[in-house]
Amino acid sequence: MTTSLLALQTAPTPGPVHYLPLVTTVISVGFLVALARRARSRGWAPHLVWWGIGVFFFGFGTALESTITLAGNSGTLTRLWYWAGAILGGYPLATGSVYLLSNRRRAHVLTAVSMLVVLTATVAVFLTPLRLAELEPHRPSGAVIEWQWIRLMTPLINGYAALFLVGGALLSAIRFARSRQNGLRAIGTLLIAVGGILPGVGGGMAKAGVVEGKSV
Repeated sequence: MTTSLLALQTAPTPGPVHYLPLVTTVISVGFLVALARRARSRGWAPHLVWWGIGVFFFGFGTALESTITLAGNSGTLTRLWYWAGAILGGYPLATGSVYLLSNRRRAHVLTAVSMLVVLTATVAVFLTPLRLAELEPHRPSGAVIEWQWIRLMTPLINGYAALFLVGGALLSAIRFARSRQNGLRAIGTLLIAVGGILPGVGGGMAKAGVVEGKSV
């Protein structure tokens, strides 16, 4: 307890980079509204529903990060932040791409198998003890998780997410580029692929202790 209190007293105050998740949260809300409208007009197609779930959890994770920055950290907030960001940050988005690019039966099988890993990691995150002495007052970190083997599962989940989210976007960009009438869509899907890579880079930086990389 003494160590934890000392860390809270001596930790640096938040800098400008720590407020970037606020911007991401606002963008996520707008994007979620746009996806909901599109999904409703398309009869709630599975890929749009999954993309909406993905954007929700991505925005939820950045909202938690913003809350930690502005109001202070706690074990519960860090636990929720890790769950929303490290486990569910990209998986639902990738699942949406699976339903878009694959037939329905194959998408169901891939989702059922991958969901077992996601559910296992989810249960573990909410059951693991926390190293409260590692808790920082205005910066979340996976270092507070006692069961560090959970952090070995996240590359599996995020690798799956990158394969289908980034790979699917690249495939769509190539298809659109071949059509002279879809140049803007080619650029847009290429940007989605780049955007799908960046959270993985930020996550790697966070594992190395540079949590600000994930904010950017």
